[in-house]
Amino acid sequence: MADAQTGGANLLVTAQYVLTQDAGRTLLKDAGVAIRGDRIVELGPVEALAARYPEAERLHQPGGLIMPGLVNTHTHAAMACFRGLADDLPLMRWLEDYIFPVEATLTGEMVQASTLLSCAEMIASGTTSFCDMYLFAQEVAQAATVAGMRAWIGEVLYDFPSPNYGPPAAGLRYAEELVTAFAGHPLITGTVDPHAVYTCSPDLLKACGELAARHNALLVIHLSETEDEVRLCRERYGTTPVRHLERLGLLNERLVADHGVLLSEAEIELLAARQVKVAHCPTSNMKLASGVAPVPALLAAGVTVGLGTDGSASNNDVDLLDEMDLCAKLHKVQQLDPTVMPAPVVVDMATRGGATLLGAQDRIGSLEPGKKADLIVLDFDQPHLVPLYNIPSHLVYAARGSDVVHSVIDGRIVMRHRQLTTVDLAAIIDQVRGISRQIRKIVSG
Repeated sequence: MADAQTGGANLLVTAQYVLTQDAGRTLLKDAGVAIRGDRIVELGPVEALAARYPEAERLHQPGGLIMPGLVNTHTHAAMACFRGLADDLPLMRWLEDYIFPVEATLTGEMVQASTLLSCAEMIASGTTSFCDMYLFAQEVAQAATVAGMRAWIGEVLYDFPSPNYGPPAAGLRYAEELVTAFAGHPLITGTVDPHAVYTCSPDLLKACGELAARHNALLVIHLSETEDEVRLCRERYGTTPVRHLERLGLLNERLVADHGVLLSEAEIELLAARQVKVAHCPTSNMKLASGVAPVPALLAAGVTVGLGTDGSASNNDVDLLDEMDLCAKLHKVQQLDPTVMPAPVVVDMATRGGATLLGAQDRIGSLEPGKKADLIVLDFDQPHLVPLYNIPSHLVYAARGSDVVHSVIDGRIVMRHRQLTTVDLAAIIDQVRGISRQIRKIVSG
């Protein structure tokens, strides 16, 4: 599995297995990945790679599995500072009584520190790319850059003032500046992120769509997440959220619909026809009792579906391996069918599916020559991973985020032997604990 490029490799990552996640889900044994700069040069047997690239740095994991880094298609990374703040509440009360009031007091410094904590958690549990919607997006991007993560980042836009950009009219300018500022950046891509149909007027939604089209950027929105959202949309506009966006001309290949819980069969077909992508967040949907997204039906219709954790205020972590396990089991029990959402399909959603959702399938999501060197290594020499009959099964039903021992993003080792190389974890933990003390004072009155 070599490519036609000539030249050496500066890093060899080798292990007992390599799950490439290419179109054939190729599995290599006693193999590795040769990396030059930010790209994969070659995949092949350990001995052959070692002989071909004797000067390359070695990262070897006996009994390990190399696979593409996981892609978290929907999160609010900075909400790590709200973890456990307001659990066991309905979505609207959770938002209006707790999250929105506390968010009004946030600063860029608080968001950057909290995002960096989430980045550390994501790296440590196997995520190498994430799609983020939140406030102070420039600071979110700075945190992701410091951590060395690949990220799609947007500033959440509403009809009401933001603690970041101020009045709603300034939000579109901020969003355009964000998209422009990171054009061509090796790790960060700007997106346009109206919050939802119940917090954004039709005029704002149309302006967001025009902005996304002008810059060929993703348009990311919470869509059909709860019964309350659907009811409010019907009351205001006489139709469902999906049909509302269709009327506004916003259902297209750039749209990423976060959640998509309440969808009719006709709406699923419409999403497929318009090439809309869906970010599935099973843990958040379960915890907020939003419902079960019709993911098997979406996949059957040809809709691209990725996995997301949502934020740590409604999850309460950003461990995508845990999300894979819950995704498979949730749909089995909801349909009373153990054959629904088999393990290989879920692994695809967390890798290839996420990459396709983000329009990055030519760069990430699988390990192939010429693609970006984004990969993780899991240690399968663990009691809960022995014996080994089926790798996708282990990844979905048995593996844990703590089984990830090495992580490489854009050719850079960002975690080696469980030690983060880009983040001062102790300092960030201390900083976020300080932020939590401020938040506690606000909530208590």
